[in-house]
Order: sequence, then C-alpha cells, then structure tokens
Amino acid sequence: MASVTCEKKEISTLFNRIAAHYDVLNHLLSFGTDRCWMRKTVRKTKPCGKLLDVACGTGELSIRLIRHHKAQHVVGLDISQKMLQIGEEKILKQDLCNAITLRHGDAHAMPCEDASFDAVTCAYGIRNFHDLHKGLSEMWRVLHSGGQLVILELSYPENRFFLPFYDFYFSKVMPFVGRWVSGDAAAYTYLNRSVKDFAQNTDVPACLAAAGFRNVHQEKLTCGIAALYTATK
Repeated sequence: MASVTCEKKEISTLFNRIAAHYDVLNHLLSFGTDRCWMRKTVRKTKPCGKLLDVACGTGELSIRLIRHHKAQHVVGLDISQKMLQIGEEKILKQDLCNAITLRHGDAHAMPCEDASFDAVTCAYGIRNFHDLHKGLSEMWRVLHSGGQLVILELSYPENRFFLPFYDFYFSKVMPFVGRWVSGDAAAYTYLNRSVKDFAQNTDVPACLAAAGFRNVHQEKLTCGIAALYTATK
C-alpha cells in the first residue's frame, strides 16, 4: 500500500477539497449502489448504547444508524474539518444534535478512552489509514469487551470478465466525472489507485485477527466492488 498511501495531512487536504461534492459524487459514481451498501452496513450493526463512527465524513452512516435505532448516541470521528462541517449542517437540519456528536480527530490516535464504546463502524475509511494495524488496534482499544466492529470498504472485483469494464470506469470515467463535478480529478485518480492497491495487497480479515478481533467475517458486495467486514472484541 506504500506506493499510494497518503500521510495524515495529505488525506485531510484531499477530502477537504472534495467535501462539498462528496455525497453527490458517491451516489453518482456508484449509480446509487452506495446507498444499498450503507443499508446493508446498518442492518449488520447490532443495536447498542454508544457507537463510534470512524472516518465518518459528512455523517451519512452516523445519521442512518440513529434513524434505524442502532445506537442511542453516535460519536463521529474524522480528520477532515470541511467534511465535519457539512456533517454538522446535515445533523442540525435533521434535528439530531442530541443523538450525534462529531469530533475532529485521527483514527491512529483516537481522542477516546479505553473500552468507551459498545460498537465501532467505519465506511470507506480503512484504505486511507497510513498504518492499518494502528488504526484497527485503536478500534479494538476503544471497544468494550464483546463489542462489535462493522467495516464497509471498497474492494476490487475478481471476476475476469467484469474486471476490464471496472478498470476502465475507475481509471478513465471516474476521474473525468470527478473533475467535471468537483473540479478535482486528482482526488478521484487517487481513489482508483488506493482501492486497487489496498484490495490487492491487504488481507483485511487477517489484519483484524492480528489486531485482536475474533469472529471475523467478510462479505463481498456487488460482484466484489465493495466488502463488508464484521468482528467482535
């Protein structure tokens, strides 16, 4: 993953640049499939008291978790200030300020006490960690014993017939549409490269086990374009 891994400041800058268009482009570039993946992630999350949503971005998953009564309170953590600002606006409009708290912070050194959450979620975040083991270990640290971890991440399809179309779309079409909508082709070029490199070089279930998690389960979604991981502490 080293060839495309961004340091903390670079990741923050990248997502600050595209924050205003992030939700729209997610829906547009995935043809709305991201909504199905989010619904699946919410269904897999067991109801709990206090939940930490790592790399929460604009609060999309945090809001869904509260709306579906998956937690009494959600704390969203993200390194991008502008993504959090948009998330705060969405939460205010939906009158969820008492149920969701957003914090600026680094997933590699979370500003949270040990064993302070009943569950941890993360959508589209772990491939951007510059130290995956450290990030997963932090998730393990902040979870109660028996707490649940649910991770949604983009992946790379293995079907050899589907793969050429996927590669063309991600390497050619996505940067073009990203530039057209957000004015930033570089961010969506990074997206393609980061997904491919992460998926081909990272055994997520093995990494979860190495970080101390048990009952690790992986489910591929939509021909392997995304993957859902669940585990417990």
